[in-house]
Amino acid sequence: MLLFIAFAVSIGVIVTLGVGYKSISGLTAVVPPENRVFLDPLPASLRPLWPLVNFVVHHFGERFSPKLVEKTDLQLRLTSLTFLMNARQFIALSIIGAMLAVLVALVLMLLLGLFSLLALIGAGFLGYFYPRIWTRDVRRRRVARILKHLPLYLDFLTLAVEAGLNINGAIQKAVEKGPPGPLSWELEHVLRDLKSGLNRTEALRRLDDRLRIKEVTNLIGAVVQAERMGSGLAKSLRFQSDQRRSERFQRAEKQAMEAPVKLIFPLLMFIFPVTFIVLGFPIAMKFVQAGLL
Repeated sequence: MLLFIAFAVSIGVIVTLGVGYKSISGLTAVVPPENRVFLDPLPASLRPLWPLVNFVVHHFGERFSPKLVEKTDLQLRLTSLTFLMNARQFIALSIIGAMLAVLVALVLMLLLGLFSLLALIGAGFLGYFYPRIWTRDVRRRRVARILKHLPLYLDFLTLAVEAGLNINGAIQKAVEKGPPGPLSWELEHVLRDLKSGLNRTEALRRLDDRLRIKEVTNLIGAVVQAERMGSGLAKSLRFQSDQRRSERFQRAEKQAMEAPVKLIFPLLMFIFPVTFIVLGFPIAMKFVQAGLL
């Protein structure tokens, strides 16, 4: 019976797609092709969905809330995904994810012979908010890599400034000698801003606006203040380097102290019960053989 229902639903979907093929093809024909020459390549998981994303953006993108578009654009800038998609494409991807999640949940319910409106609503919310959860994870990993490399880059900047280079040359040397990663890419962006004619203060302020990390904000504030007041830039960089390295060790100590607390749940739920079963099973079997159980 369940197989018959699933087969009937599949036939209905195929017939519906066949009837609406001409209208759908007419709508997709007016969607202009996207020029991705200067954009990052799409991941393999997004390529099958990207025509649908552009379709939704072309026909419904202007109806998106301006506040939602602005908030999404800020989130993409903080996760360095602006060269992968724009804000309206991200919102369209969230909508498509919600529709696909509801469709998958509906098919599973038909196969299991169940139906729950709350489950469908929950699947829709999960599909809609999953891209945002993904961007938060990307942001977290990006910030972790930047904080890991920041003390090393500060050492390179300090050595270069103490050797007689200005801050522009010090950034160039740090990019050349430092490890690759998001911090290196952001410093290269600063160098491009400087070459385009921006002054150093404005280029560093833009870096702060793109990253919005407290440690980077403190560094940029110290550099700008040192240049404005005419104080020693090398001394300020040396102090920032020592401070960032000390904070890095403090974060490592904090994570090491949190490890026993995080192990309590798996110990209580998985390890201790299995240990008690292994130790108590021979004792229980002896009681059974003795007729006490």
